[in-house]
Amino acid sequence: MSESDVEYIKSHLTSHPDFPKKGIVFLDIFPILKNPLAFEALITHFVHHITSHTIASSPSKKIDVVVGLDARGFLLGPLIALRLGAAFVPVRKRGKLPGECVSASYEKEYGTDIFEMQADAIKPGQTVIVIDDLIATGGSAKAAGELVAKEGGKTIEYLFVIELTFLKGVTKLDAPSYSIIHSDD
Repeated sequence: MSESDVEYIKSHLTSHPDFPKKGIVFLDIFPILKNPLAFEALITHFVHHITSHTIASSPSKKIDVVVGLDARGFLLGPLIALRLGAAFVPVRKRGKLPGECVSASYEKEYGTDIFEMQADAIKPGQTVIVIDDLIATGGSAKAAGELVAKEGGKTIEYLFVIELTFLKGVTKLDAPSYSIIHSDD
């Protein structure tokens, strides 16, 4: 995808200072979702990257599962999974999923939390990509990767709309990452 497409997607982001806590600038992807062309550009950009890079470098040459993080990963993950012919698996905050779950705790930029995934959601040996809107400190994505590994899956890439590069969250991950937009502030 061209640099102009990335700029088009980026032009739809909005910033909200002091949200959810003072000192944090929240980058909002919801304006992208309100514009069908921008939303399509975002999904197409991810699918193009996955099919031209991620799958090509994967030993199995396929993606079995797309894991989406609570909650914005739920907006992107199912669409990408559908286009790839893969399953979608949600990772949610503790207590939100029925049945037996596996859990992982994590530190994030403004507190501590626990993620869960249904225990039978990923089969041993399945190839997985993890998607979320933003990576900051890397805690939530790392926890999702731990859940995938607990079930015997293999995370081959983490995907984000936005990466806050100054927080170096991708250094905590157990697989390569790809972010469309890089923010240094």
